[in-house]
Amino acid sequence: MIKDHVRRKKVTKQEEELLLAELKGAKQVLRRDLPDNVVTVNRKVTIKDHTLGKEEEYIFVSTNKKNTKKRKFSILCDVAVATIGRKAGDVINWPFKTGERKIEILKVEMFQPPK
Repeated sequence: MIKDHVRRKKVTKQEEELLLAELKGAKQVLRRDLPDNVVTVNRKVTIKDHTLGKEEEYIFVSTNKKNTKKRKFSILCDVAVATIGRKAGDVINWPFKTGERKIEILKVEMFQPPK
């Protein structure tokens, strides 16, 4: 999904360079084999934005399930792309479209969408 997102030019040039570099060294893992504290789809993630001085909770879902009023964001939204594959405790400097920000992943929890 990330490769396709980059190919479609949905990220900044800086983000593209970072993502492609990370993908070169990435190891593909089945979602069921990921530890619970890793950011991926169907996770509730608490993030502290040190640059903006605020803490927010996001639920990352597939692109067709997003609903920002319910805090459900696409796994391809800016903050998800910056954090995907990372885990609780990681601190990231990321070149968002609005400028570079320092964010910290405070907590990652499983999210079970209603059936």
